[in-house]
Amino acid sequence: MSSKRLAFGVCAALALAVVAMLASASHVFSRDFDHRDRDDDDEKLEGDSRVQQGFEIVPVPLDLRGKSRAMVGLGAYLMNATGGCNDCHTCPPYQPADDPYNHGSGHPNALNYLAGGNHFGPFVTSANITPRNGLPAGLTEERFIHTIRTGENPDHPGQLLQVMPWPVFRHLTDRDLRAIYAYLSSIPPATPGNCAGP
Repeated sequence: MSSKRLAFGVCAALALAVVAMLASASHVFSRDFDHRDRDDDDEKLEGDSRVQQGFEIVPVPLDLRGKSRAMVGLGAYLMNATGGCNDCHTCPPYQPADDPYNHGSGHPNALNYLAGGNHFGPFVTSANITPRNGLPAGLTEERFIHTIRTGENPDHPGQLLQVMPWPVFRHLTDRDLRAIYAYLSSIPPATPGNCAGP
């Protein structure tokens, strides 16, 4: 074997090794970057007035162990101040004395908060989105985001949710959806109230 061919072979082997190392480092860096990106989001949110407002309007006690306080607060704001989630996912949404449509305070029904049970026509009942086995509605974060983005019914794959306003909510940012998931993970489990069906 000539010295030129040997030198070429060694250079080619070194080049492949460098490419493999860079690819491996890039993979590790991207995972670290994703983690840092989430941490940066949390730090940026700490002084956000939406986070503070979210905590002020939460109707139930929260379990913040192992969770980002800022993300939970943002999720509380998105669900309770802008999303109107209580109106469909709490049955009844307000206790009679608190019903804002009867000049009440508008404080949500804490006992059945987000436990579903509202009937929309003869076939659709709002889902219980409180934690089941520690997961909101029993869904992983990935499955939860998929449901909001696509409208696919998690209980009946291939079918679309017909009442849930996912066509609007699917435009929320990934961070907003992660914040909602963090908030739902921190609320207590609940059972549906007594709402008359059709």
